[in-house]
Amino acid sequence: MKSDNWKGCFGLFIAGLFFIVPSDSQASSDYTFELEEIEKKSLQWGGYVDLSYAHLENNQEGALAKLTFDDHFPSSIDRFSSSLQMNGSYMKGISSFNWLLKASAQQDTFGWIDSADIYEAYGRVKPSAYVNIDLGKQSYKWGKGYAWNPVGFINRPKDPNDPQEALEGYVTGELDLIKSFDGSLGNVALTTVILPVYDGVNDTFGATEAINLAAKLYLLYLDTDIDLLLYTGNSRSTRIGADFSRNITTNFEIHGEAAYISSKQKFLFLDEETTRLEENDVFSGLLGLRYLTENDLTAIVEYYFNGNGYTEEERALFYQHISRGTIELDSSGSDTLLQQARELSLRGYGGPYVGRNYLYAKFTQKEPFDILYFTPGLTAIVNLDDQSASISPEFVYNGITNWELRLRFSLLTGGSLTEYGEKLISNKVELRLRWFF
Repeated sequence: MKSDNWKGCFGLFIAGLFFIVPSDSQASSDYTFELEEIEKKSLQWGGYVDLSYAHLENNQEGALAKLTFDDHFPSSIDRFSSSLQMNGSYMKGISSFNWLLKASAQQDTFGWIDSADIYEAYGRVKPSAYVNIDLGKQSYKWGKGYAWNPVGFINRPKDPNDPQEALEGYVTGELDLIKSFDGSLGNVALTTVILPVYDGVNDTFGATEAINLAAKLYLLYLDTDIDLLLYTGNSRSTRIGADFSRNITTNFEIHGEAAYISSKQKFLFLDEETTRLEENDVFSGLLGLRYLTENDLTAIVEYYFNGNGYTEEERALFYQHISRGTIELDSSGSDTLLQQARELSLRGYGGPYVGRNYLYAKFTQKEPFDILYFTPGLTAIVNLDDQSASISPEFVYNGITNWELRLRFSLLTGGSLTEYGEKLISNKVELRLRWFF
């Protein structure tokens, strides 16, 4: 069956477009500077090192805990971790090389884990002011959404709890063509990307032995940023999309995304003996705003519709199946149902944000009560279908040059058979110290 919600998703995007109106021009200020202060150096580099400690209170009665650990799931976990990220670029003439490297290590109840990855490593040639050619491993951040990007067809998925953290890229070839105009249409930029998928090359993207193409047409029209996006290839089904971002005033911005995906597959569980692989054309969308008050309170609010997500009833069937599997294991020693549930989890049900409708809200207050270098915040992610949620207050202090201290508490709330009510953890306290260089 086709999705019955595409009209609502598309209407959401169109409603956002009605807010796009020309804004008043802003007066510019005069500045003085020395030329050497803005002269770009050939070699630029930086990064950070961080240490963190997290205490996790586990949801031992949750369905995902029973599915993952059977009867051996501890009531709490203490986790120590560290990471090193290094980024930089070297420029010579019309060419440059850019990199982003990341290494991390983690120790907790279950043992030691470490990794070292090349997130980005690509060369760029800029033969003119209007042309860029890139080749190598590069991360893409297509879309205007802060927490989610329905039109991010070649993006790695973000973590909405830390959406600004770096993401690993893909090996691609890219061509950018840029043109500026006088008038209502200010700038036009066309980005075309070739993304190959073979064994050992981008093989997590989708089906292998394929060459994939993606394109983004950027328009600056009446001071509104607009993107038209396309993906086609054999690794994933064809998809098209559009996004926009508009500053209504200097402190109020709205943005939106709409995506159409053809022949999107979804594995569906109907009962203990029946599963089905569906293939539907689906729409997904996002509408959001960012507002800065006179008192330096920043609010980011987004609504996300996941057209290929599971309904509340479909997810409840999955959680109930895990409960039946646990009863079967206790009574007969058979784990047949739990093994089936694990397969369902891997095929879609156990992923993050697999519901249909979500609300994201993030509020940060800069230096309240004139407490210098102190920024408290609150992030909430709500599944609007079952009213379960993740609520995370945090405190950030950066009063020492190049240092940042963050304390965050995350509370997951929700009843039985809800997304957050069945998660592995019930709450988490995290303390992170990060040094930038």
